[in-house]
Amino acid sequence: MVDASGTRETAVGAGAYGAPVSTPRPAASPSWLPLLAVAVTLLLWASAFVAIRYLREDFSPGALSLGRLLVAAVALAAASQVMARGRGLRAPTRREWVPLVAVGVLWFGIYNLALNEGERRVDAGTAAMLIQLSPVLVAVLAALFLGERFTRWLGLGLAVAFAGVVLISFSTSTSSDHDVLGVVLCLVAAVAYSVSLVLQKPLVGALPAVEVTWLACTVGAVVCLPFAPQLVREVAAAPPASTAWVVYLGLFPTAIAFTTYAYALRHLSASSLAVTTYLVPPLTIVMGWVALGEVPPTLAYAGGVLALVGVALARRKPRPAPAAA
Repeated sequence: MVDASGTRETAVGAGAYGAPVSTPRPAASPSWLPLLAVAVTLLLWASAFVAIRYLREDFSPGALSLGRLLVAAVALAAASQVMARGRGLRAPTRREWVPLVAVGVLWFGIYNLALNEGERRVDAGTAAMLIQLSPVLVAVLAALFLGERFTRWLGLGLAVAFAGVVLISFSTSTSSDHDVLGVVLCLVAAVAYSVSLVLQKPLVGALPAVEVTWLACTVGAVVCLPFAPQLVREVAAAPPASTAWVVYLGLFPTAIAFTTYAYALRHLSASSLAVTTYLVPPLTIVMGWVALGEVPPTLAYAGGVLALVGVALARRKPRPAPAAA
């Protein structure tokens, strides 16, 4: 079962997704460690939006996805082997493999492909703002699949957030180097992220964060294998600095940041953790301005604020009914 903080308690019998397992209760961690993990994740993910935008001239979306995931899969495999020597790793059960594969296809495969193509059409800051609609989507999925109540605040928040997306779409469509397709692709990435977050929550309660990230990342790399010929050609033609940035994306925003995020998800609720990513857009905008000299269109700021207001409204809790006298 999961306590108020989102930490999985020890259970002998039906484990994640109904699998009969006996999982040792994780040792208590210092309260600041999950927060540190979140901070590392946010900084590295913000840098990823900028790096993807920077690499758009040298690497196609599929090749960039495959290169990033291959580097991350190798690094995570090495980390997992080190962990296995120390305390051992439990092989996922048959039922756990289903969500693991789904997370790999959605978050590491489709998410990366959609975001990489989307950032060829919209700037890094706009892409980061669009991805931040995912907390609302997580709330909807929780209401549909986890039995949480769909409140009027959630409905109002969805409407306001959708208006923000429309405003962002309008602002990008009026600029010569932006288009609506880029907005749609970023929204596809947001949906893939949201579904994956809900699927991953039980997994990180039963398996180490490094193992979950490694296996899902490897599945994503397999999904992107058809782009291997493009990756070989583009690595040969790209400047060494660009290839180094691909390696950076694999090691830091993927291998490290996805693992720290999975670790934080083990100790925090999915919805609470999703809210922390609101800090990614401002970080991305600052990094994009410093590194690339670009900022989102003016209306995109208004749309981003409107979308975040919608998310905040959706997360508002209804007042408890007064107790009967």
